Amino acid sequence: MMFRLRKTIVAFVLCVIGVNGWVLSSARSALASNDALGAAVLSREELENHIKLQNAELEKLNQQLTETQRKLEGARNESVGLQKELETVRTSITRLNLNIKADKISIQKLTLEIESLGYDIRDIEIMTEGKKESVVEVLRKIQMNDQVNLLTILLKGNSLADSVFEAKALADTGSQLGIEVDRLETLRKQKIDKVNAVNDKKTEIVSRQKNLENQKVIIQDQEGEKETLLAQSKNKEGLYEKELDELRKKQDEIAVQISKFEDELRVKFDVGLLPSKRSGVFEWPLKLKKDGGVGIITQHLGEVSKLYRGKPHNGLDIAAPVGTPVFAADDGKVIAVDNNDINRWRKYQYGKYILIEHENNLATLYAHLSKQSVRVGEAVKRGELIGYSGNTGYSTGAHLHFGVYWGPSLLMKSVPPAAGLVPVGVVVNPEDYL
Repeated sequence: MMFRLRKTIVAFVLCVIGVNGWVLSSARSALASNDALGAAVLSREELENHIKLQNAELEKLNQQLTETQRKLEGARNESVGLQKELETVRTSITRLNLNIKADKISIQKLTLEIESLGYDIRDIEIMTEGKKESVVEVLRKIQMNDQVNLLTILLKGNSLADSVFEAKALADTGSQLGIEVDRLETLRKQKIDKVNAVNDKKTEIVSRQKNLENQKVIIQDQEGEKETLLAQSKNKEGLYEKELDELRKKQDEIAVQISKFEDELRVKFDVGLLPSKRSGVFEWPLKLKKDGGVGIITQHLGEVSKLYRGKPHNGLDIAAPVGTPVFAADDGKVIAVDNNDINRWRKYQYGKYILIEHENNLATLYAHLSKQSVRVGEAVKRGELIGYSGNTGYSTGAHLHFGVYWGPSLLMKSVPPAAGLVPVGVVVNPEDYL
């Protein structure tokens, strides 16, 4: 019985050591590409000092970003005018440049943190090797006594006291094995946590690099919009107001046609077909300010405003600076990626938008985007980056229009003078499912 128990213990310990070897290999693999990031080899203390400096720099940038956010929020409450619009565009460009700088510093900081984790992993490797040697030594002692049982010990002893002492020593050896195995298991878990942390930080670096490049593209678009505003209005408020009034009239014509289509569809709609109302069906497409983000709800479904000439609003508006990442509300398939704007001045309806179809027969609309990052037919996951908020389409300020439709009712219509196709269908209250 004792022999079989010891064989089981040996097998278990060898298994633990083997898994530790696998984790060690994974750790080395996770750290292998550090050199590709171009960072010099620094001591642990130097790394910690550099990380502190990066954190301080990020804190300064966050304060500047907060200040630009206040300016943008203040401008939202001002009357529309050429100078106000130009100042908003300039502030958006400033904010985007600050975001790019913050992403660059964050990438440097993450790289340093990966190096610091490398030191932690190497420390664990050294301790693991020491524990493995201790385990092997304990196993060697146990195997030397594989054929020994308690009766044999008692019979071969010179005295009862010697026999009891030897039996206790053998029992202590077994207990020590348990302690060493527990310590080895703790080190194994610590390695896994550190390796996962390295991989998470590498994933974040890739995400921030992608975000950084996209922000550069959005800045170019904003610069183009500024130039278009100046050229179209010849820097005259009166001419700007005239152009804006003409744009409102054409948008009103589009809104009338869309309302007519949607009213006809709504008559045929059976509300009993909708999924049960409950929170969490959809994830918020961008973080609200109360949750640590920048988004602020400015208009709910059904609310009436001057912008829509007394017509009820057909979605949820979330104000957010140009270039704020927008995420898919749930798993689904992209069924439309379009732009209703004719050019930077002739901006209609939803501007740049994305439409995603979900398995629960609901579809989500993400409109007024500055950039789209997905293609038609692409499968997306809940929380996946799909684009960036903006001020395209018929909009008086940067925001995300988030709409929810009963999927089977959706139609894609050409509604001149808007370019591309405009989605129309039975509108559902997004907040019933968020």
